[in-house]
Amino acid sequence: MISSDRRSSHRASVGELSGRTGLRAAGSRTAIVLAATLALAGLMSGRADAGEKKYGPGVSDTEIRIGNTSPYSGPASAFSMVAKTEDAYFRKVNAEGGINGRRIVFLSYDDAYSPPKTVEQTRRLVESEEVLLVFNALGTASNSAVQKYLNAKKVPQLFVSSGAAKWNDPKNFPWTMGFTPSYETEGYIYAKYVLRERPAAKIAIFFQNDDFGKDYLKGIKLALGDKAASMIVAEEAFDVSEPTIDSHLVKLKATGADVLFDIATPKFAAQAIKKVSELGWKPLHILSYVSASTGSVIKPAGFENAQGLISAAYFKDPGDPMWKDDAGLKELNGFLDGYFAGADRSDTLIVNGYNTAQALVYLLKQCGDELTRENIMRHASNLKQVELGMLLPGIRLNTSPADFAPIKQWQLMRFEGTNWRLFGDVMSGDAKN
Repeated sequence: MISSDRRSSHRASVGELSGRTGLRAAGSRTAIVLAATLALAGLMSGRADAGEKKYGPGVSDTEIRIGNTSPYSGPASAFSMVAKTEDAYFRKVNAEGGINGRRIVFLSYDDAYSPPKTVEQTRRLVESEEVLLVFNALGTASNSAVQKYLNAKKVPQLFVSSGAAKWNDPKNFPWTMGFTPSYETEGYIYAKYVLRERPAAKIAIFFQNDDFGKDYLKGIKLALGDKAASMIVAEEAFDVSEPTIDSHLVKLKATGADVLFDIATPKFAAQAIKKVSELGWKPLHILSYVSASTGSVIKPAGFENAQGLISAAYFKDPGDPMWKDDAGLKELNGFLDGYFAGADRSDTLIVNGYNTAQALVYLLKQCGDELTRENIMRHASNLKQVELGMLLPGIRLNTSPADFAPIKQWQLMRFEGTNWRLFGDVMSGDAKN
């Protein structure tokens, strides 16, 4: 399409040409020459249009503005390491020439893990900063608070930093896409593991009282099936506003449970690990992967209290000696050396940020010079076998217009000594598989 300014310019040049030709002569020869000239001008104009750049809000020849909200303060502040890593990675990309010559401007605002604050900051990003998209904003409740707004505005809510199953709903929310395997699929594989290893288990479930916790609960019960009623002896919900969760753990121990599902964000997961040890309670302790960070959770809780914990992963743990010669880990360490040297490399939240930043850069490059919101989602919904250096072997990004869940697999791991150790095969959390 020719812009209005270009059309006016084109009409003026043709009029001048016609006037000059009329002054010189009249006749068929002149008409033929004029017709040929006009045809050539039209052809050249068409070629220019074919290569025309198409930009959405926040994009120019020199920059791409990306929005993000993260809890730099509040009860989930440990998760801000994800956005800090992304910021560092985008600085690396910019130093290396950017995205097809355009630098990434990463605007990441603190929402304190508070949905009302998320709404305020997201509106600021969209309406004042005019970002191209909102990327990897953190939290189930936080993203839920802005999902309808972003979809109504047709702003990509891309690679949401939450494993809620609700992000995979392209029919009702075509501008929202998750990234990690869902909490529901994770709960499903944990319950399948318990059924196999401890079929007579008495299960206590300690969960965050929001969509985050309830998705795990749904997956656990789906896998247990008819046995859920007899195997689950207690379900204890807690709110993130609580200063301590000790009383909940005391109550759960009293049930006689020998399996504990610990579905909590890092601050509360660390408290739970310590309290379970203090109580002398020794259940099979299964920890949600969002709180499996060695740096943010296990260290504060104490390595001695974490022995035998079970969790799951879909990416490589930089602290696991099995990856010491891995090319993906070497690339990650090179990036950290150059752009985030002070980071605690035992914090696996770094890998979360690294993976999602790499995925976004891949996607933006695929869009070429058509950096519109529509084209972003078109490419995001057609990812095929995309490999990232820090994903576990066999796990790749795959989406389709009917499936907005890029990753659907997990591998179980056990905490031993000072590291997590993978065991078993890669598992699908899909009840159909």
